[in-house]
Formats: sequence, C-alpha cells, structure tokens
Amino acid sequence: MEQAEFPTKGNLIAAKNSLRLSKQGYDLLDKKKTVLMREMTDLNSRAAELREKICAIFLSAYAALQQANIEMGISMVERISGGTPLEESVSIFVRSIMGVELPSVNYENSVKNKLVYNFNNTTVSLDKTFQKFNDAKDVIIKLAEAENTAYRLAAAIIKTQKRANALQNVTIPKLEKRIVFIQSVLEERSRDEVTRFKMAKRKAVCE
Repeated sequence: MEQAEFPTKGNLIAAKNSLRLSKQGYDLLDKKKTVLMREMTDLNSRAAELREKICAIFLSAYAALQQANIEMGISMVERISGGTPLEESVSIFVRSIMGVELPSVNYENSVKNKLVYNFNNTTVSLDKTFQKFNDAKDVIIKLAEAENTAYRLAAAIIKTQKRANALQNVTIPKLEKRIVFIQSVLEERSRDEVTRFKMAKRKAVCE
C-alpha cells in the first residue's frame, strides 16, 4: 500500500484536495480544447478559401505566362524573370493561444504594384504574368501560415485530449476510490472506538 493510501485523516484531506485540483484541471483542459478546436475550425475554413483562391490565381497566371512565351519567346521571358528580386520582407514571430505557441507571419510585398523590369521589348501579357505570380506569392504565404498553425493546433488538441482523458479515466477515479476507502476505514475505526468506549463505561458502572 502506498503511503498516500494509508487510512489517516491527513491522507483523506490530501486526497480530497488532489481530487478538487484534478477536477479543476480537467475543466481547464476541456475549455482549452474547446478554444483550440474553435480556432482550428476557423483556420480550416480560411485555408480552404485560400486554396481555392490560389488555384484560380495560378490558372490565370500560367495562362498569361503561356501568352507571354508565345509573344516574346521563352528565352526572353526566362531572362527577364531572372531579374526578379528575392523576397526578404517575410518575418515570423510567435503568438500564444491558451499556452500554445503558434507562428504568425509579418509580410510586406516589396514589389507590389510596381514592375521590376524595363518596358522595352515587353508585352502586356508579361506584365499580367508578373502581377499574377506576385499575387500568388501573397496567397502562398498566407496559406503556409494557416496550414502550419492548423498543424500545431491539431497536435496541441491531441495532447490536451490525452491529458484530459488521463484525468477523467485514471486520476479522478483513482482518487475517488482512495477517498471512499479511507473514509470507510476511518468510519469503521470510529465505530469501534465508540463501541469500546461504551463497553469500558458499562464495565466501570458494574464495578
């Protein structure tokens, strides 16, 4: 028998306190799971919308690229595309929801609404191609943020559910059983003491 299971008043008080804290912990975990699942649902809806949007943008972008290749030649388009600057304005920081750290992207499109090549020997289809792929970059960054955040939320939800299940199915029943056992033993001892006291009193009266 573990030390904490010995039928003493001190262990009974400790077991009741542990049970109270365990129930509070379960309630907090349940609320945490609810908040995380709501956030997850919102993110999934947002990610679905972004996927649809990015598919439409890519269809339009590749159609424009095909037209630019026809009008200007593939080699010319490739040479111009090589001058596109690297995107260095993306930065990632962490935000917290119910103790779960989630990535958040800070991004400013450095070439939005401006072209990065000369107008000489280029066509409108190339301009359209550049703009469409630049729009696609914006959506890709937002989608990456949403999907990465959803992945971390899913992992946190699973972990929270496991901890809640452990409290509900293992810890709380074990503490309740311990409390019942200790109370029954203490009550039995109390009845025995009362019986011995009555017998001793009766014996003293007879003498």
